[in-house]
This record gives sequence, structure tokens and C-alpha cells, in this order.
Amino acid sequence: MELQQVQSARLSQRQLYSVELLRLSTAELDVRIRELAQENPVIDLEEAGPEPQETVPEEFVDRLRWLEDNDSQNWFYQQVSDAEMDPLARVGTDGGLEETLTGFLSRQLDRLSIERDTRRLVEYLIRCLDDDGYLRIPLEELSNRGEIPLKRLEEALALLRTLEPAGVGAGNLSQCLTFQLERVGETGPALAIVRDHIDLLARRHDRALARELGITPEQVELARRTIRELEPRPGAPFHHFEQTLYPQPDLLVAEERGRWTVRAAVEKRPPFRISAYYRELLAQSRDEEVRSYLTGKLRQAEGILWAVEQRESTLTQCAQVIVDRQAGFFRVGPEGLVPLRMAEVAQALNVHQSTVSRAVREKYLQCARGLYPLKYFFSGPSGGEDTSAAAARRLLRRLIAGEDKGAPLSDGQLCRCMAREGCVLSRRTVAKYRGEMGIPAAPGRGASGEEGGGSWPAPERESSL
Repeated sequence: MELQQVQSARLSQRQLYSVELLRLSTAELDVRIRELAQENPVIDLEEAGPEPQETVPEEFVDRLRWLEDNDSQNWFYQQVSDAEMDPLARVGTDGGLEETLTGFLSRQLDRLSIERDTRRLVEYLIRCLDDDGYLRIPLEELSNRGEIPLKRLEEALALLRTLEPAGVGAGNLSQCLTFQLERVGETGPALAIVRDHIDLLARRHDRALARELGITPEQVELARRTIRELEPRPGAPFHHFEQTLYPQPDLLVAEERGRWTVRAAVEKRPPFRISAYYRELLAQSRDEEVRSYLTGKLRQAEGILWAVEQRESTLTQCAQVIVDRQAGFFRVGPEGLVPLRMAEVAQALNVHQSTVSRAVREKYLQCARGLYPLKYFFSGPSGGEDTSAAAARRLLRRLIAGEDKGAPLSDGQLCRCMAREGCVLSRRTVAKYRGEMGIPAAPGRGASGEEGGGSWPAPERESSL
């Protein structure tokens, strides 16, 4: 006998649901839970109230056996033809593209002969993909978070990357395009460019590319045409734009004891409880098949309920950090916005930035000023429009309007004034914003430079050559 310590993957179904449900909007969550309720009789979506007390009939055992067989039939009927696996084949039918990236990838897994644990790991990675089909979370973090061996995750990721659409599961654009070219057997300059020199291609440095690869500029242009035929966002064809037409508030914000607090709009969540009827049936039944079937369904329902609660908890914590940082907005309006990035919120919550990205995706906040997407409160590429930049411009204009015209503020002084207001910018950025608004520098705003009651002169137009 020999005692060995073995590290194994223990990824629960709860974790899978938690990752999946966090990124869903309120409307999407409603649809997803109702889909799960159709598959699982233990999930009760009826309006809240006491459940009817019924005596469990003996013949219901046969019904449960039929349900178990029916599950297998459902699995069988989901095995579709290769033509149906193509998401683009469904465009223009039944109101447009109905498939989701998660569902499309999961259905491909059904066709593969793989171990249950491996399948679960691949499903976990699928749910960690962003809307574009990229896996931007480092595997090391996923390994630590789920206590999963890194090697197992690497194997699961390699399997995920063999699925359609080509390029799914890539960590960046270079990898995504490389996987697509490798899938079609490309070995020429196009592959070398996307793998090692995509930055030069983006800047159209064709001569530098030609020198690096030892080819002609004409060959670089041919490679560019090949690359343009690739899909830089493998998940894009699966987007459901119509789902954002009627946003619903996920969170409510109100002032309580001098602090802006957040709570979940739980009334918007579909009613969800675990049927006491089936719990009682499980307690009474002596049939092992029925008990096994019901036990599995109960565990699934409990996992879904736990994941919904986790979603609300994570979303509320994330929103509270955002509201705390942007308290000025709720006091004075958009002018009170300050620069904020998702990385700052992630650091405050001790989570990965991708978790924050999922939490704020398609989520809306209701306050006295109206309904706002959570991304509204972020600046830079992680948010939508750079709203804090707009707020900074408004603050800059207000400071200049209130300055002493006999001693106008320099860009450095404006920079320090804005910092005291909670808007920290570099002097160069202040000068940039001032110039974009057509406001002259301090010497041009003095008493001698004023025109018509203190209005700023319009910026001079460049003469055409």
C-alpha cells in the first residue's frame, strides 16, 4: 500500500451557474430561470403564497420514471445536424439569430466523448468568456478561485479552442486571429503577422513588416486582405441586441443617514422557490430510481437559487463601491462624476476585473435622477462614453467662469483646483480639454483679452492650403 496526495478538480454545478447568471441582465435572467424551470419540475415559479397541501399518489412513481426517461429523450433530440450547428444558418428565421454563444458551444460538447469532469471544466471556461468570445481571465486565477489544478484547466481550454467558431477562447486579438488561420492551414506571411507583428499591421507600417519578414510590400498587402476576412470577435454573431431595448432596474439607490446606499430590485426577479411537494415526495418514496432523479433535480434547483442569490450579492457590493466613489453624481448630477475604472472597483472588492465587467454588463441603476447603466459611471474604454471626461470638462468650464479675470488661472492652477474637487488630471490633460472647448490659455483670458462681457473668442480656423 502506498499513500499518495492527489489534486483533483472539484467544480460544482453551483459555480457554473454563478458564473453564468452573473453576466445576465434582468430580462435575460428571467428568461434563463424560466427555461430551467421547464427542465426541472422542482423549480416553482408560481406567485408567492402557501403551496397546496396534497397527498402524494402511489402512481406518481411511474410519472417520475417517465420524467427520467424523458430527460434522456430531450438530450437525444438536442443532438442536431451539422447544418443546424451553424449559427449563421438561423439568421432571418424565427425573428433572427436565436442561438447564444454559451448554448452553441455547450451543444458541441454534447457530441464529444469526454469525461464528466472535463466537460464541467470546459463549461466553466465557456461561462467565463466575454461577449466577444475571449477568455481574458488568467488561468492561474481561475485555478486558485475554484481550487482546480492548473494543468486540468489548460487541457480544458485546449479542448474549448477546438470548437466553433474558430478563435473562441483566445486571450487577445493576436491569439484569436492566429487560431483562425491555423484552423484553415495557413502557414504564410499572414500567420507570422498576426502572431508576432499585429501592431505594425494596425499602424500600416508595411515597409517595416516587409523588412521584418523578408517579403515584399505587395505580399504584405495580400496578407492584409487574408486577415481582413477573419472574425476579430468570434462571439459577435451571437449578440442579442434587442434585449437591451427595454432596460429594467437591477438596483435602487437612495440616501439613508447621509450615505447613498444600494439595494437589489428583488421584486424584478421572477418568483422562485423549491417545491415542497417534491421534497415530500422524496421523503416518502422508496424507489431508488425516483429518489436518485429527485435528488439530482433538488440539487440543481438549490444550486440555481444559490447562484441567483450570489448574483444579487455580488452585484449589490459592486454597485455600492461605484456609488460610494461617484457620490458627487447623486448630489449634484453629472458634473459630480470623477474618473473611475473597473480595476479600482475590482481592487476594492478583491476580485478580478472580469468579475466587475460581468457584474455591470447590461445592469441598470435607478435613482432620483433617472435610470442609468452601471457602465455610465466608469471612464475610459471599460465604460461606454467617457462620462467622467465630460464631467471634467464641465468642472473646468465652471472654474474658469468663476476665476478672477484680472488674474486668470494657469493650467497648473486649474489642475490643482480640480484635484481639490476630486477630479485628478494631469496639467497636459487640462490643457487638452481647455483647447477642445475653445477656451484660450490664461494670457488670452485676462482683462485685456476679454471681448463682449467676458465671452471667450471662438478658436481660429486653420487656413486652407
